[in-house]
Amino acid sequence: MIKVSSSSLNTSLKAAFGRVFQMFFASAAALLMAGTAMAQSAPAKVNPAHGQQLAGQVCAACHGADGNATGPANPKLAGQHSDYLYKQLVNFVPKQGAKEAERVNAIMAGMAAGLSDADRRDLAAYFSTQPLKPSSARNKDLVTLGQNIYRGGIAEKQVPACAGCHGPAGSGIPAQYPRLAGQWADYTESQLTQFRAGTRRNSAQMMTIAARLSDTEIKAVADYIAGLR
Repeated sequence: MIKVSSSSLNTSLKAAFGRVFQMFFASAAALLMAGTAMAQSAPAKVNPAHGQQLAGQVCAACHGADGNATGPANPKLAGQHSDYLYKQLVNFVPKQGAKEAERVNAIMAGMAAGLSDADRRDLAAYFSTQPLKPSSARNKDLVTLGQNIYRGGIAEKQVPACAGCHGPAGSGIPAQYPRLAGQWADYTESQLTQFRAGTRRNSAQMMTIAARLSDTEIKAVADYIAGLR
């Protein structure tokens, strides 16, 4: 039989309890840090009602209070994916240290710069929930060419089908590709032309594709997109 002195036993017990408490507090600290990190990375809550108020104050003159612009100089925003709208508002403002924004537009630069990040998210959320009043195709002579490009691309120019990213009906893919269906033909044409010229630079993919399109092909696909439902 092995005898153990009470002092030795007490010392051992104290050491064991000390290790247990250290492990407990280390685990608790790790959980607390993980919870804080999750809270910081959680997506910000949006307030579409606040977005509606902002739209009436800031956006209505050009895009309509409900995002249905009344003229082709300005895009329809109604029904557009909120992630895409938010990205555009961010792109209109130069990043810290940058001389120029990713998407250059003097009017939108001033508008977007005056918005907080929460404002941008609220506006995007509001417009995304509004019903789109679609435009329509107008040029019968070009609609077939536009349909062929949209659905099948142009193989000899290595132009992929628009439908591959924006969907057969032009509904797009949230957080990746914008909705195109029902947009003003003139606006879509102007954006493709800007991508081709390099004056709109916030999509390397679209710059590459547009660079391979002629004026007629751009006009045709833009007109076809306007009539998509």
